[in-house]
Amino acid sequence: MSSEMAHAATEVAHEAAHTSGDYIKHHLQNLTYGQLPDGTWGIAHSAAEAKAMGFWALNLDTFFMSLLLGAIFLFVFRHVAKTIVSGTPGSLQNFCEWAIEFIDTSVRGSFSSKNNMVAPLALTIFFWVFMMNLMDLIPIDWVPLMMSALGVPFFKVVPSTDPNATFGMAIGVFLLVLYYSVKMKGFGGFMGELTLQPFGKWGMPVNFLLEGVNLIAKPISLALRLFGNMYAGEMIFILIALMGGAWAGFSLGGVTLFGSQILLSLGWAIFHILIVTLQAFIFMTLTVVYLDMAHQEHH
Repeated sequence: MSSEMAHAATEVAHEAAHTSGDYIKHHLQNLTYGQLPDGTWGIAHSAAEAKAMGFWALNLDTFFMSLLLGAIFLFVFRHVAKTIVSGTPGSLQNFCEWAIEFIDTSVRGSFSSKNNMVAPLALTIFFWVFMMNLMDLIPIDWVPLMMSALGVPFFKVVPSTDPNATFGMAIGVFLLVLYYSVKMKGFGGFMGELTLQPFGKWGMPVNFLLEGVNLIAKPISLALRLFGNMYAGEMIFILIALMGGAWAGFSLGGVTLFGSQILLSLGWAIFHILIVTLQAFIFMTLTVVYLDMAHQEHH
């Protein structure tokens, strides 16, 4: 009898682990469109199908949410710019003016050259990344459940937890760095910076290796820092949400588990507001610093 009970307990444990694993995988899976194994094009209904789609697969949820949040940012700031009033401004105008002043002060502290594009770029990057990150504070099950009711198998609402989004932004910054490096220093000056620093002409191979690695590391670190922090934050929210599925009934253990989930969710959400803001600020600041370095000529 004891062996049967032990076997039943093992079965229950395996089923719970399997269910928890499926829950985590479901919440970490993007809504991916690409070429299915049968050769047709469509939406993947499993992680295996999404993986088989390869490089040309498109994460529709990341794409849609990025565009939506970017459009909201542009609409709000354009609306304030068109309806700006002197005298006693409204709360939204106050916020936008404060944000512009804050970004302008940050740019002045990090960017020593003159380029009228840098401050608007910094403002766009900060609010775009901030709004992407802020989606992580939406309860983890709300959007997936709503989309499942509409027949959508997966939907990740936080674009910055997708490395495709963070690497896309980082590559955009990298291309700007290359453009201004060549524009400000000339192609010869840029190549000289890559090959003559820091050991002079006799150390060209070593110089090129060191400077090349340093140059390539900028977009990689920029992308991975944002992705890693936001992905880890989302994973913690998912693990906390699993506690809600584990409690049952009004037993002492169940009530304790439910109360712990509420407290942990609230505590992590409050702390996560700092991470959301800090990661947006770091991405913006590093972009400005990299562009400042691209404008500087080394002798």
